[in-house]
Amino acid sequence: MEKNQNPWVVPVAVDDIPETGLHIEFDASETVRAELAALTGLRDLPRLSAAFDLVRRGACVRVTGRVSARVGQTCVVTLEPVESDLEELVDLAFAPQLAGSLPGKVETTERRTGKEDPPEPLVGGQLDLGAIATEFLVLGIDPYPRKADAEFAPVRADDGDARPFEALQALKKRFGSS
Repeated sequence: MEKNQNPWVVPVAVDDIPETGLHIEFDASETVRAELAALTGLRDLPRLSAAFDLVRRGACVRVTGRVSARVGQTCVVTLEPVESDLEELVDLAFAPQLAGSLPGKVETTERRTGKEDPPEPLVGGQLDLGAIATEFLVLGIDPYPRKADAEFAPVRADDGDARPFEALQALKKRFGSS
C-alpha cells in the first residue's frame, strides 16, 4: 500500500517526543475504518485502535505497542460472514537517512550487532503512527479465514469403478494405437 493511499494518518514530529518518552492511544474513525476495509478487502472493520510508546534516543526513535482490531471477513469454505479479533505487537526502530544514502536504504552511525533488523527510514523528522498501525493491521489479517466448525471436504464421485482415462483408452483403440 502506497503512503498516499493510507487514509489513517497520525503524524508525530520527532522533536515533540520528550526525553521521558511519549505514550499515544488512538482509535480509527468510522470513515477511516470503512476506507481501510475497502483497501484491504475486508467485509467489515468495526473496531481498530492502536497504543504506542515512543522513546527517543538522539535522532532515532523506537516505537513499541500494539494494534487491536475486530475484522469481518468471509469464510473461505462456507462463504459465510466470520469475525475475529486481531492483536499485533509492534516493535520498530527509526533512524534518519544520512546524506548521500540511497532512498529506501537507511545508514546510521550506530553499529548493528546480532540479528536485529535495520532501522526504518525516518523521513522529514516525522513518524506516521497511522501508517504503522495500518501496516500491522494488514500483516495480521488472516488470508484464509474459516468459521470455527467449517471443514473442507472434497466432492467425491460415487462411481468407484470408473476409470478416469477410459475415454482416452477407447480413442487409442479406435485409431489403431495400442
